[in-house]
Amino acid sequence: MDAGILFARVVVGLLMAAHGSQKLFGWFGGYGLAGTAGFFEALGFRPGRFFAATAATTELVAGLLVAAGLLGPVGPALFVSVMLVAAVSVHWPNGVFAQSNGIEVPLLYGVAGVALALTGFGAFSLDSALGLTEFWTPAIVWSALAVGTLGGIVNLALRRPGPASAHA
Repeated sequence: MDAGILFARVVVGLLMAAHGSQKLFGWFGGYGLAGTAGFFEALGFRPGRFFAATAATTELVAGLLVAAGLLGPVGPALFVSVMLVAAVSVHWPNGVFAQSNGIEVPLLYGVAGVALALTGFGAFSLDSALGLTEFWTPAIVWSALAVGTLGGIVNLALRRPGPASAHA
């Protein structure tokens, strides 16, 4: 089981970190912070540069925490937060599947985050090596996931879509 959790953690975590680095640095074919900021502005997140930098940094840090298996539910809760915002603000109107830019990808990342928070990072993690696993009680895990969800909801509440993005 620990090997399976390690495999899932590393793949999902590094993909999320790469996703954030596309926005932040323009790596892996991304638009970088300037391009992402314009997109965020169009979605109603103003100032776009602030929201883009926050989202990109959150994705990068969350992905690295999950891949390393460090700080228990923190990285997964950050997954939930940013993917909730992405699902609602970008993908929701397009249905379920990724082929039509639907919620499939953010849903998968969010569910993977919740699953990893609930299972723990396993024996092959920095948390285990550093003796931190005892701190991640069910109450702490559920609280972290609740805070991540609340963070996403607050972010969405700050969104001010204009007439063009309101109909997109």
